[in-house]
Amino acid sequence: MRLYGLLGYPLTHSFSQSYFAKKFETEAIHNAQYENFSLPVIDDVETVLFQQNNLCGFNITIPYKKAILPFLHEQTDPVKEMGACNCVCIKAGKRIGYNTDIIGFAHSLKPFIRQHHTHALILGTGGAAAAVEYVLRKAGIQYTFVSRSKNETAITYEELSESMMQQYLLIINTSPVGQYPNIHDAPNLPYQYIGAKHHLFDLIYNPTETKFLQLGREQGASIQNGQEMLVIQAEESWRIWNS
Repeated sequence: MRLYGLLGYPLTHSFSQSYFAKKFETEAIHNAQYENFSLPVIDDVETVLFQQNNLCGFNITIPYKKAILPFLHEQTDPVKEMGACNCVCIKAGKRIGYNTDIIGFAHSLKPFIRQHHTHALILGTGGAAAAVEYVLRKAGIQYTFVSRSKNETAITYEELSESMMQQYLLIINTSPVGQYPNIHDAPNLPYQYIGAKHHLFDLIYNPTETKFLQLGREQGASIQNGQEMLVIQAEESWRIWNS
């Protein structure tokens, strides 16, 4: 039995496990199973995950997309460039790191991009943000990171002015703010400056419409959640594991 899984913490709700369980049943894949590996400490991968003799690959979610890198034998060029990995394929005992978030994000965002979407705000600075940055850079879209704490690469939410909001018409939330069960939370944006030209993308899929998306929709913005991105990246992971 080939084993695949999801590494992260906490894994209170797993899109990946339910998605692959349904995929295996629907496509009559009987020699594979997908499990959750909820590990409070990344170092536990050595004794919990890597000791599974039938492990063929695994996905990585919050908060280990960057922390997994030292445990890899090889990395694809995009992973090296962005410093984040969400998919590992194990071949001949070697753990090879990929990033399928890139494909998932790029393909799901593309239909919503308009000519005026030349500047983007990336909310959050974690592993998912690295994939978003990579895609925007390749697309020639200028971007600015926004975080609760100011640092060398990010401004704070308090620094977002009306003029900035009118220039940055693409806003992507890569943070867990608003994710179930904290469905009443939203990134601390000046939502009054959002309008019909804005597009809001929340990488969260549960709930379907986060408070962030709801507030944007009420201001006339177009919105989308992370459901399609997750499906695309999951299928890309499966392709990699079986190539």
